Amino acid sequence: MKRVKTIIKTMLGFSLIFIFLFLGCEKSERIISLETNQDFEPAYLKLHRTGELKKRADVLWNIMKSCKLCPRTCGANRLKGEKGFCGSTSQLFVSSYHPHFGEEKPLVGKSGSGAIFFTNCGLRCVFCINWEISQGGMGESKSIEQLAEMMLNLQKLGCHNINLVTPTHYSAQIILAVDIAAGKGLRLPLVYNTCGWERLEILKYLDGIVDIYLPDFKYADGNMAVKYSSGSIAYPQITKKALLEMQRQVGIAKPAQNGLIYKGLMIRHLVMPNNVGGTKEVIKWIAENLPKDTYLNIMSQYRPMYKAFEHPQISRRITRQEYEEAIEYARELGLTNLDIQGR
Repeated sequence: MKRVKTIIKTMLGFSLIFIFLFLGCEKSERIISLETNQDFEPAYLKLHRTGELKKRADVLWNIMKSCKLCPRTCGANRLKGEKGFCGSTSQLFVSSYHPHFGEEKPLVGKSGSGAIFFTNCGLRCVFCINWEISQGGMGESKSIEQLAEMMLNLQKLGCHNINLVTPTHYSAQIILAVDIAAGKGLRLPLVYNTCGWERLEILKYLDGIVDIYLPDFKYADGNMAVKYSSGSIAYPQITKKALLEMQRQVGIAKPAQNGLIYKGLMIRHLVMPNNVGGTKEVIKWIAENLPKDTYLNIMSQYRPMYKAFEHPQISRRITRQEYEEAIEYARELGLTNLDIQGR
């Protein structure tokens, strides 16, 4: 009798363990199904399998012999150690990488956007909130293999995407790293987080690699770009062409059932004091040239940083009225996919 009881207890114990493990696995599967889109495959995997990813990276790498990766087209031989206008040679510098929770909600989700902050920038805005990174050179030298490991580590941490912050001047190094990481199991969408000021010729090499474009549209007036972004008078014209190309490549950004965005164009416009950015002109162009349901984040968080206090027009935060007028104008023009802050 005692033996029978012992056997029964043992069987019950194994049953409880089995149930616990089953429920644990089921819970994990539920979590995974909520946080990922099982039907999604990042665009770069196809090009990785065919070898095209490496070929495009090599083309971009050779462009650094007389650098024309950004609209400055400064011509520096970065492969021989010359610094471009952006402040970079061909040596990769990264400021930091980590799950980031300050981005748009459809990118952040529950586990964060996997942000990699690259050192230096070709636009060099006087009000840059990250000026220590973009213009102060804050960062550490990294190999392409280390960059690939960063991407894989962010995936292991549960991040929903790889968010490449200020990537333009390191596009060759990034694609080489993606090629390595894809071979080791990287499966997250790539977010190209840019100032919007991109050459069409370079964007075409990114077609089929980038899943989500996250560009700024800073200025409607080139004279403002000259004053506040280091003489970039053609900023509006170049950015408009870039946005059209990005739209062609990835289409409209729409959330999946889990609320996350895996593909599409997500535009940011920072409302600035005294209409420095030409907010209504920016919104009107988007409404007239892109689909009405284009994702537009109208940003309210401008605050004077870096050298902004040297310029009276941008030396204060925006008012509630300035922001409200931007929102109402976007609605009047029929834009339906607005990210409105503070509501």
